[in-house]
Amino acid sequence: MKITNIKFEKLKFKLKKPVVVAFATIDSAETIIVKIETDEGIYGFGEASPFGPVTGETLDTVAVVLDMFKKNLVGMNPLKIEKIHYKMNNIILGNSSAKASIDIAVHDILGKVMNQPLYKVLGGYSNKIQTDITIGIDRPEIMAKEAVAHVKNGFNILKLKAGKNAKDDILATKLIREAVGENIRLRMDANQGWDVNTSINTLYELEKYNMEAVEQCLPYWDIDGSAQIKKRSNIKIMLDESIHTPVDAMNAIKKDAADILNIKLMKSSGIYPAVQINSIAQASGVTCMLGCMLETKVGITASASLIAAKKNIIEADVDSFMMIEEDERIMGGFKMEKDTITLSEKPGLGIELNM
Repeated sequence: MKITNIKFEKLKFKLKKPVVVAFATIDSAETIIVKIETDEGIYGFGEASPFGPVTGETLDTVAVVLDMFKKNLVGMNPLKIEKIHYKMNNIILGNSSAKASIDIAVHDILGKVMNQPLYKVLGGYSNKIQTDITIGIDRPEIMAKEAVAHVKNGFNILKLKAGKNAKDDILATKLIREAVGENIRLRMDANQGWDVNTSINTLYELEKYNMEAVEQCLPYWDIDGSAQIKKRSNIKIMLDESIHTPVDAMNAIKKDAADILNIKLMKSSGIYPAVQINSIAQASGVTCMLGCMLETKVGITASASLIAAKKNIIEADVDSFMMIEEDERIMGGFKMEKDTITLSEKPGLGIELNM
């Protein structure tokens, strides 16, 4: 089998509601859908969802890099996934979402060749996952109202964005806990918005409201600071923007800087390196969550397939497809009931798309 063509299409979406995080207000999404064709008529879909502050890419740079990959990957066997990553890494450093789109597409092809859904190809632990839903930064009382609405719609895990004002973060947590009761799970994402002292003091206050985990308290580079916070906190510490590669995971674990690692395919360069990150974490007694950028059902299905496949990936944050005006051409992949995603039993991603 050989790759005969790599096609891609830029897509832009409006968010149903702007999402405010510590370092940005996001009101639109840009993504690229990739299709890899082969000489045997089997094809695979992938997605690149760049986010400059995290992946260092834009939609235009992804397109340029995909053109570079096309020139070098056409003629290769799409099932030689490690060799494809080696080739991409030799062509250009970084550019993780561009690489992820190729990785996802060749994994889709692999599932189709094996005639198995991707979650079974990757490990097959389960075919279902439970995702959280994100509440962006707003006035604490508005965040509490939004939390109640999500719980009424069947969500049992809420992820609160934070990091702009620690006092407001604490108040929002208090109001949300009072509004939704004790049985709803809460976690928080500071998106690099705090310093060490603010983190320690804020986490102490958040303990009162049964906050399970707080994600990325500090700038991505401050692994030593995260280790300090972890020693002082009874709340689990999660790293996200700090973890792009297996080497990042190893360094964070060596410094005892996190209880949980947040893997994202757009950061890790796809499924193949994400599996390596999870294996390092699992061998070290650290669990993982798998999150997402602002992705369509193509990227979300790939992420959900990996989450379901691996027992050590115990948490899911793959709600972004619900925030955007979805392209109606993209069908299949999974079904969702309340907060539970059930993956398709069709081969590969199970995505249908005319492209």
